[in-house]
Amino acid sequence: MNELYSFIRDIVLPPLLEGTLVTLQLIVLSIPLGFILGILIAVGRVYGNKIISLFCTIYVLFFRGTPLLVQLFILYYGLPSVGIFFSPFVAAVLGFILCSSAYHSEYIRGAIQSIKSGQMMAAESLGMSRSQAILYIILPQALRRAIPGCSNEIIYLVKYSSLAFMVTCVELTGAGKIIASRYFQYTLVFAVVGAIYLLMVSVITKVINTLEKKLEIPGIG
Repeated sequence: MNELYSFIRDIVLPPLLEGTLVTLQLIVLSIPLGFILGILIAVGRVYGNKIISLFCTIYVLFFRGTPLLVQLFILYYGLPSVGIFFSPFVAAVLGFILCSSAYHSEYIRGAIQSIKSGQMMAAESLGMSRSQAILYIILPQALRRAIPGCSNEIIYLVKYSSLAFMVTCVELTGAGKIIASRYFQYTLVFAVVGAIYLLMVSVITKVINTLEKKLEIPGIG
């Protein structure tokens, strides 16, 4: 038992913690930027002109309809053929942002369309511009309604971050694979990796639930 504890403490945990730090950097950058881009895409689909709406629709269709792994391969291995180069970390972050924003946009678009159209008319009748009505009247309500759906996408993104290793970005799963291959302790190493992911997901879920309760509208939820 002491040998097992020493192995985990001295051999397994140090590289896994380094990988966890990379994973946290990936998700800290990807989550807010993906959410913001998702808002823009959703607004463009609902309120944009025909060209903007069509572009946003095609964007969502592509990034929801193709595997994230394929998108990462295009960004990291495909784009260099046309002279565009990204580091593994940047390619992973960019892929996560683009993919997650497409899913966020669908949750937010549905929330926007659930707001009664009369609110836009009422805002414009009070002298607000269309953009002001969207920013100050429609979006605050829609984002409250979109939180449960968007929270699922955030949790998925934490787990999808393991795909960064496929473009040579050594994050938590990548570090686990390297250690497991070196010492042939796959069950033990990936049990620890799973526990770390579970901890991250639990913390993020708690934060999101707290935020959702704080933004609840009394009497409506």
